[in-house]
Amino acid sequence: MKSFNCDFANEDRTVPMANSGHGVAVNGVGAPGSGTLSREERRRRRRATQKYRTAHATRERVRVEAFNLAFAELRKLLPTLPPDKKLSKIEILRLAICYIAYLNHVLQA
Repeated sequence: MKSFNCDFANEDRTVPMANSGHGVAVNGVGAPGSGTLSREERRRRRRATQKYRTAHATRERVRVEAFNLAFAELRKLLPTLPPDKKLSKIEILRLAICYIAYLNHVLQA
């Protein structure tokens, strides 16, 4: 089997992040003492409950576990020397990109 070369070390792969601003009360809606809460304020209060935080933490744990299992499955499909070499998630993704490109080149040849 031919080897393939992957070098992402010199590439700049930064992605600009969108501004994730939080809702702000406008014209006194949701202000203390106004008697009426804005949708954002109700959401914020609901998220502050222990029950919500516990449920959210459980969902997040399940999501991260599924995410890690997917990376483990992808890692099994990629050839490296030594075969049991520990790779970071970004290394797995970059190696997968290169390996797919290599296999595509082999098919076209």
